[in-house]
Amino acid sequence: LVKNVCNMSVFKGRRVIDQIRGRSYEEALMILELMPYRACYQILKLVYSAAANASHNMNLKETDLFISEAKVNKNSFIKKLRPRARGRSYGIKRHSCLRPRARGRSYGIKRPTCHITIVLKEKSKFFLDK
Repeated sequence: LVKNVCNMSVFKGRRVIDQIRGRSYEEALMILELMPYRACYQILKLVYSAAANASHNMNLKETDLFISEAKVNKNSFIKKLRPRARGRSYGIKRHSCLRPRARGRSYGIKRPTCHITIVLKEKSKFFLDK
């Protein structure tokens, strides 16, 4: 199981995630390396990390793993106010992050962010449960 917050659009992430959902680990790596999208690199790193977690923490073989669950969800917004003339203010929607920190002016560039969740399972255990 790997969760991560990435700086990419939800739609661009889903376009890649839909191609690898339900496939074996090795097949997913091959697909991600050959697809021409920029989002593939960040998702490839997540799949590598999930496989490393499974092999180190649970002593599973990487050849027996497959992607059982893969989701891309929208990140939450933070509302900020920008002071305007005559005592008025305009609202600004900013994407939140895991650790809030100072970002300078409140009318900066809005960047789309998303949550990516990838779950790897072993083939034999998955088919025995069903």
